[in-house]
Amino acid sequence: KLGVTLDLEQEEGKTLFLRLVEKTDVIVESFCPGFLEKIGLDFKSLTRTNPGLIQVSVTGFGQSGPRRHAPSCDLVASAFGGQMYVSGSPSKAPLKAFGEQSYVAASLFAATGVLLALRKRAKTGKGDHLDISLQESVAATLEHVMVRYFSEGVIPQRQGSLYWNDAFARLPCKDGFIHLTLFQQWETLIEWLDSEGMAEDLRDERWRDEDYRHAKAEHVIEVLGRWTKTYTVHELFERGQLMRFTWAPVQSPRNVLDSPQLAARNFFVETNDPETGGPLKCPGVPY
Repeated sequence: KLGVTLDLEQEEGKTLFLRLVEKTDVIVESFCPGFLEKIGLDFKSLTRTNPGLIQVSVTGFGQSGPRRHAPSCDLVASAFGGQMYVSGSPSKAPLKAFGEQSYVAASLFAATGVLLALRKRAKTGKGDHLDISLQESVAATLEHVMVRYFSEGVIPQRQGSLYWNDAFARLPCKDGFIHLTLFQQWETLIEWLDSEGMAEDLRDERWRDEDYRHAKAEHVIEVLGRWTKTYTVHELFERGQLMRFTWAPVQSPRNVLDSPQLAARNFFVETNDPETGGPLKCPGVPY
């Protein structure tokens, strides 16, 4: 990486910046909409210097619309994009997704947009201005939420750790949590619980009806939760694998770091800590 500090509001800084623009493929900026136009460095002006320039503008609400000048952040984008409404427990207030998911989503859309713009430029010789909105990036990642609303008129509610169609749930074990299927291979699952005397009333004939099971999913989760607590995560996962259940351990960062699978693929690499000079382990590239 190379860095340079420029004051774009001074003539000297603008002149230096335009010299860089002449040989630049892509510019990424996150100024408030209208700022670059105000100082004469908007996309239209820059293309006079470089017709093939691709500019990516990443802002909270985009370059147009009534909220284009409003400040934003990951928390605001999560709320305005609809993500927060469907995240968390049904009995509690909405939750923001862990990390800075709106920034991650916007970055991925921006990167994909750049690749498409470069492909287009190779054919036309012309650049493009990509207008990336955090709000739109979040709304575009809501998976089933928007699909169900448009197709069924249903507004999905918060379901905690339960998957939207009750297919999966995260249940407690002795030493952590496991992500398991609730209704897949139902007869096999109940036989397993029954062999250990923990099937309770799930052996009754009425539970063979799939619609009934979905209507009473909360009870199924209670019974399964009492059973999963008698196992460690590893025990339950490995036995489930033998029966072809699509289950998975909910792994902590420490578990991930110690993963034999990632170790076999040399995913984590060692580098030198720039401050101490000592060894520093970090994730490698995932491709």
